[in-house]
Amino acid sequence: MSVPQLLALSSIEIVGDFAIKEYANKGGVEFLAIGLVGYVGVVIALIVSLQGSSVLLVNSGWDGISSIIESLAAYLILGERFDNYSQYMGVVFIIIGLFLLKIPWTKPHAFRIPSYTHGGKSAQL
Repeated sequence: MSVPQLLALSSIEIVGDFAIKEYANKGGVEFLAIGLVGYVGVVIALIVSLQGSSVLLVNSGWDGISSIIESLAAYLILGERFDNYSQYMGVVFIIIGLFLLKIPWTKPHAFRIPSYTHGGKSAQL
């Protein structure tokens, strides 16, 4: 996992979130379709991010970066604001937390497509 992968994961998630919000409030099959495609993209980006990393680190980084990106989008695009300044300090603490996670900027190994079998045998659920 790397910072660019988490940025991509979070950006794809925002597309899905915003489209699903539009669908939930206004309807329209195009918003539903965009939202569903966005979440398929989230699954693919999550597979890429989890390879060679832990769920704990990927989830923490994803939550933090997603929170920052979605907050910026809500502030700049939707015009939303917090009720008091202490809430803005919460966002600053999220940014500090991301630095403390020490997420690498590059992934140590290239992504490889996982096998559909496990240990040479067909995967069974």
